[in-house]
Amino acid sequence: MIIYHGSTEIVNVPRIIKAFTGRDFGTGFYTTDIREQATKWAKRQAKARKKADAYLNTYEFDDSALQILKVKAFADYSLEWLDFVVECRKNSNYQHEHDIVIGKIANDDVGETIQAVVDGLSPKDFALSKLVFMYANKQICFSTAKALEYLQFISAERVN
Repeated sequence: MIIYHGSTEIVNVPRIIKAFTGRDFGTGFYTTDIREQATKWAKRQAKARKKADAYLNTYEFDDSALQILKVKAFADYSLEWLDFVVECRKNSNYQHEHDIVIGKIANDDVGETIQAVVDGLSPKDFALSKLVFMYANKQICFSTAKALEYLQFISAERVN
């Protein structure tokens, strides 16, 4: 399976990235199988970081890993997905047991709804009822070095 990682760098050797702020699925190397999503992310990061270049990194993912590793796949928004994302965002040191986590991304609109839950301003059931109407892209988070062994760098393309 072909997957993508948007960045301000060429990432020919992916690594687990520990974020200072909580991320949707915790510490990891974030990718997607949606080329346009990764391209937009790369451009957004270049602008935010005031970098001249944005890159679309392309990888071959040996999806046999999905049968071998500990994988958590969220098919859609659910209370389980919401609880997982809230825990990861609240606690940047949160460690889950999965090698790979797959699911919806909490983009800007979705992120505001999630943050309201994190801040205790919105009940979970209300947040979920709002999320049903929001579009979200897919993300694949490689959470362990073991999972990264199933990724092979193909190329990097400058996209700005």
